[in-house]
This record gives sequence, C-alpha cells and structure tokens, in this order.
Amino acid sequence: MKPGEYSISILFFFGLFALSTITAEAQKKTDHTIADGTFQPRWESLQGYYKCPEWFRDAKFGIWAHWSAQCVPEQGDWYARNMYIQGDKVYEYHVARYGHPSMFGFMVIDNLWRAEHWNPEMLMDLYIRAGAKYFVALANHHDNFDTYDSKYHAWNSVNVGPKKDIVGTWEKLARKKGLRFGVSNHSAHAWHWFQTAYGYDGEGPLAGVRYDAATLAKADGKGKWWEGLDPQELYTGPSMKIPAGFTSAQAVRDWHEKNDRQWTEEPPPGNPAFTENWFLRCKDLIDKYHPDLIYFDDFGLPLKQAGLDIVAHYYNANRGWNGGKLEAVATAKELAPDQRAALIQDYERGFCDNIQPEPWQTCTCIGSWHYSRDIAEHNTYKSVRQVVATLIDIVSKNGNLLLSIPMRGDGTIDEHEVAFLEGMAQWMNINGEAIFGTRPWRIFGEGPTQVKAGMFNEDVTKSFCAEDVRFVTAGDTLFAFLLGWPGEGKALIKSLATNAPHVEGRKITGVSLLGYDGKLEWSQNEDGLSIEMPKQKPCEHAFALKIGGVLTQ
Repeated sequence: MKPGEYSISILFFFGLFALSTITAEAQKKTDHTIADGTFQPRWESLQGYYKCPEWFRDAKFGIWAHWSAQCVPEQGDWYARNMYIQGDKVYEYHVARYGHPSMFGFMVIDNLWRAEHWNPEMLMDLYIRAGAKYFVALANHHDNFDTYDSKYHAWNSVNVGPKKDIVGTWEKLARKKGLRFGVSNHSAHAWHWFQTAYGYDGEGPLAGVRYDAATLAKADGKGKWWEGLDPQELYTGPSMKIPAGFTSAQAVRDWHEKNDRQWTEEPPPGNPAFTENWFLRCKDLIDKYHPDLIYFDDFGLPLKQAGLDIVAHYYNANRGWNGGKLEAVATAKELAPDQRAALIQDYERGFCDNIQPEPWQTCTCIGSWHYSRDIAEHNTYKSVRQVVATLIDIVSKNGNLLLSIPMRGDGTIDEHEVAFLEGMAQWMNINGEAIFGTRPWRIFGEGPTQVKAGMFNEDVTKSFCAEDVRFVTAGDTLFAFLLGWPGEGKALIKSLATNAPHVEGRKITGVSLLGYDGKLEWSQNEDGLSIEMPKQKPCEHAFALKIGGVLTQ
C-alpha cells in the first residue's frame, strides 16, 4: 500500500500491546465510580440541575499559570508536538540545542523542568494585586504530563522534573489568600496530538529513523534516570503512527496535518485504556484538590461518556464539599445551545458580540501559552491598555476574563510581565469597584468598534477608542466606562439620552468619576449625557463614570 493511502482510521494492532502493562496496572486500581448526588452522567441531567454559582459571576477576572515542561525551551506553544516535525522551527531549534529527537525526546525535557526559582507566594501576591479573584493552575497539557501528585499516572511532577506537587502548592496558597481555585485539563487530546513522537525525518542523514517514542520501552530505563517509568505511558502508544515510506519533510508534515492534527473529542478507537486512565487521573485531580473550577480544553466534553462521567462526579462531589450548595464551574468550548445549560462556555482568544444570557469566559494570554523568549526579548506582550479594554468589554456582556501570564521553566516571570501586572494593579485600585460583583445592563454599550463573536479573533479586532462606551450595573448604580480619554475633555454618551428606549425617561441624578474627588459638570438631554471631564486623568487606559438615577426611578 502506498503511504498516501493511509488515513486517520488506521490503527496499529501493537498500540494495545504497547500499553498492556499500563492497562493491567490501571485495572488493578480502577475505580470508575462517580459521587452520589443529583447529577447523572447524561446531558439532560446536567442541563436540568446546573446553575452558575454567584462567586464566578462576581469574580470577573482570573489569572492562569499555564505552566509545564514545554516552557523549559522558551520557544512558545506546542513544543512537545512540533519538535518532532522536521522543518518546523521548533524541530530546528531542538536539534541544534538538544539533539535529534530519536536520541533526545520530550521525556528528557520533562526531566529538565526543575522549577528551581519558583516563588509561588510572591507570584500569587502579585496576581492578587493585579485584581485576580480566582487562580487556575495547569494540571496537564497535550504532552500528557501531570503537574500534580498523580495516583494513576507515573509521569508527574512529583516523580519527574520539579519533584514537587505543583497543583497542590498553588491550591494551598490560593485558598490561604482567599482566592477561588481552578485547574485546567488538556490531556484528552494527547492520544492524537502526541503521535508525532512516533514519526521520523522524511529526509536528511537520519531519514526514516524513528523518534524516541517508537523505540523506547520500560525495560530500556534500567540504570537510567527514568528507571521504572514506561515511555509508552507518556507518549500514549502508537494509535496513529505515521507509516514508513515518506521521502521528504514536506510529505511528513502533510501527513501529520491531515491525520493526527485533527481536533477530535472521540476516544481513541481500540484503546479503551487511554480513556479509562484519563477518567481516573481527572477524578483523582478533583478528589485531591477540590477545585472550584475545571477548564476543559475541549469542544463539548472530552472523550464522550468519560467526560459526562467526570462532570457528574465533579458536580456531585462539589456539592458534598460545600454542604449541599453547588459552587462548581466547568468550562468547555464550542458548546451546542442546549449544552450551555450544563457548562460555562469558554472562548479561546475571542469575544462575544452581545450580552449573553448565561455567564461565559474568555481565556487568553499576554503572549504565547507557553513561555517565548522571542516575545520577551522584543516585549511584544499585550499591553495593560489592551487587556483592560478587553476585560471591560467582556464584563459588559456577562463574561469573565481568564488571563495567562507565561512562566519560564525555572518558575519565574520576566520584568515585562511584572510591569504588566503592576500596571493592572494600578488600574484596578481605582476602577475595581466597577468590575467586581457587577452585572450587565440592558445594553452592553455604544461606539464604533465592533468585535467579532467567536474564538481566535482577538488579533483582528480594532483597538477600542474614546467613543467606545461599556455599561455595567452594581445595585442601584450604573457604571459607564469610557475606553479612551475624550478629545477636548468632553464626553457624550448617546445611549443615556432622555428619550433613549432603555432609559425610559429616567433622569440622571448624579455623575462622578472613579479616582477623581472633584465635582463634574454634566447635563442630560435628548442628545445624551454630556460630561466635562477634569483636566487631569485619574488613571490610564479606561475611565469609569458612576451614574445615579437611571436604575432607581
């Protein structure tokens, strides 16, 4: 058969054999049960009983440590996959820095992750000053390495690399300092995402030589740092192993792009051990650390029934921890309309274009998800102004912002990131009153800047300007954010005209500016609310007007 005739449906019979030891061990420990309670592992049950807790609606802003061994090379996102794709810039870096992936695979990078300069308490204090009300720790990524004391997966940060319970350390600190705590789980995709590790170069002096995942077994670790560990457990087994016979790097890349890169929530065919092990690992994560939030990097739920099982377990268990009150948040992406009654919709690097009836979340990062030296050296991170405007737009539409601050492998962040967080802290000190605990108004705002609904579109959204206004409410108060300083110091908010349909003739009784102690001159008529702004800005980036009367008459 010609190489091109192979497809994603081809499964290698030895995939199960490669995982047979893991399967046997996992079966000894299997406890595929869910906590007793109202929620059953069916969509109709989750939809019928779930309600977003108030803590999440009040919090508005969280910070995420999207931190794993993929941060060690400081080359940005998807290092563990792309280092095995000849011609990719990450592959070229890896070969030059570490050696050929047939001899120096990603499992060695896992062991190089030492977190030797990690000061979690200092970082948590900085995150809190920047306004975070919840904190999320990455529990595993598509590279299939658990950053916690994992009972069912030996490739974890207690056994390998840092020799620390990363999630457990973050969890204790977050709770000590009064934050809600969350975890992110990405490993359901490892079975297809990591198949590049079973590949080979299509050309060059080592053409056709299989990479480390294809050649290493547990017995090969005798006398080495990984003695007792099975590489096949980390690399997931060859469920989509690229066939031999490709003779160019481009042909190999094309095969991976067409086959194992496809984003699927399906369990791996013929490998139930992977799905069962994922369930056990996630259940262990929930039961050990009692997260208030679980972020699933999945469209819908991961691995079909296993995902439903784990969410039902999580919701029931969470009620048990909280005296019968449900305080759990589970987020996922690309949810069908009826699924939004069971989970919180997450938009990765994206927006909503209007007020949503149910709470939602945008997740984004000021740089690459995993630390990038290039971004740091050129300081091309998002600015405080960009993030503040994004946060306000999201909050005005009933959403939350979860923001990742990339960390180096050693556990530190760079000076630009520190400056960013301090800038957020300065803005929050003045304007936090108009963010935390607020709710949407009848309209989200006005102005020329339109955002496109959906994911991965933040780069095509134009910068917000002074004519862009966003509204939120807190009790009897309406807040109007100006997303830029008005020209000539005079602001006009057309949506607050006396004859505007959502104002319904209500007269404004007072206007003040957060961070400014003086009295503002203002007037309301059929053109809108006109405000003479002070000569001195009270802060940078965006400005919150506190307006009385509109909600009380």
